[in-house]
Amino acid sequence: MCALTLGLRWALPFNVDVSWWLIVGERVFDGQRLYLDILETNPPMAGSIYFLGVALARATGLRPEAVTIALMLALMTASLGLTWWLLRNSKLSGRSAAGALAVWAVALLGILPMYDFGQREHLALLFLMPALAVLIRRVGNEPVSIVAIVIAGVSAAVTMSFKPYFALGIGAAILAATLQARLWRILVAPEHWIAGVLVVAYAVWIYISLPAYFTLIYPVVRDVYLLLAAPWLALALSGATMLWLAAVFAVLLLQRRHKPDATVTVLLATSFGFAVAFFVQRKGWGYHAYPMVALSLMALGYAVAAVDPVTARVRIGASLAAVAILANACVWFNASVDIRKLEAAVTKLGPHPKIMMLGGAATIAHPLVRDVGGTWVSRQEAFLIREIVRRARQEQSFDAVTSARLDRHVATERDGLVADFRASSPDVVLVDNRDSDWGAWAQADPELAQLLKPYALVQTIDGIDILKRMP
Repeated sequence: MCALTLGLRWALPFNVDVSWWLIVGERVFDGQRLYLDILETNPPMAGSIYFLGVALARATGLRPEAVTIALMLALMTASLGLTWWLLRNSKLSGRSAAGALAVWAVALLGILPMYDFGQREHLALLFLMPALAVLIRRVGNEPVSIVAIVIAGVSAAVTMSFKPYFALGIGAAILAATLQARLWRILVAPEHWIAGVLVVAYAVWIYISLPAYFTLIYPVVRDVYLLLAAPWLALALSGATMLWLAAVFAVLLLQRRHKPDATVTVLLATSFGFAVAFFVQRKGWGYHAYPMVALSLMALGYAVAAVDPVTARVRIGASLAAVAILANACVWFNASVDIRKLEAAVTKLGPHPKIMMLGGAATIAHPLVRDVGGTWVSRQEAFLIREIVRRARQEQSFDAVTSARLDRHVATERDGLVADFRASSPDVVLVDNRDSDWGAWAQADPELAQLLKPYALVQTIDGIDILKRMP
């Protein structure tokens, strides 16, 4: 299972957002300012492990991608090791199946993410595992040491620091644990206070050290990014939701005649909380669904291996169902964009090009720019503001005040594009005309049209124009 995990890292393309965060890390270490010189909508914790990867890569001379993968594998090992240590002397029913459950956990944490390996949701689940272990002990009314309390508090705090939405998963787990154990003190367990204090301290630190996150980034998130929302029906019928429901239904079927198990309860409740987060975010992106699917499958694996009495025929059938759901989930989470032809064309244009892309799809430019040894010269991952506003106006109307506010955001993004273009004189400009009108938009803007005059069209691949700056 570990060998397959390593093999997938070599065979699958590097994730787009992880590639972008490595660029962010390199720029920060070069002296640029996050949220001012580099525009990013996520809080700083989102870049933590990637920044560490960049720092270690510079110290060792290795590629940041390789170091980041190694860090992720080390984190996965530490997470599973800590979880085992916290549950080692527990009275759980799954002790006899510890080996099989360990293999299943490696599959869910190392293989299931597929293309989304290293995404923030993947990181969050790895950090969350020790906190769930302590909560399982609480349900069983088992003793919890001071060290375990501190580990659980830090574990939950780090998880919530990636995204506030993740508090829904933790909150659902705490509430379910309290109801099953009928011990109200679980609601006010000391690890929850530790987590709360750390999260508040983290928010205060951002406010003091990185005020631009609140003054510049938050208004964009509030006014623009929340407009990017998939229909509720599409979310409900998505592959992720179907896989999650299948796993949950299988667990409930196995548990229907047995006393509710502490581990199953905590895992399913956490999965439900992350499912709520998936729907609340309303994007429908694969990595948003990863925690809910992984935790439901974790609960299913535990129910199959650890809950007695289960007949051999039922156990075999449930095992096959779990493997089938996992296989289908792996296919669903492997939704990446094939940019190999584009990479080959850009590589021919010269070594280490400075690259800019006019488009709202981050999946094209990253990790292309890193694979060709180039330099990304834009202050942001992609020009999402104009794209989101354009699509929103096709689907709904806005009052004059809101429309003017959106226009200001679009104008600010455009001005930043022009400033970056003038400052860097990119060697290669990619223009995304697949589903939008970026080429026509740029030519209709007198300043951008003037900046593009020195560029010649080299090739068009799948609707993306490749422009090269001529001598």
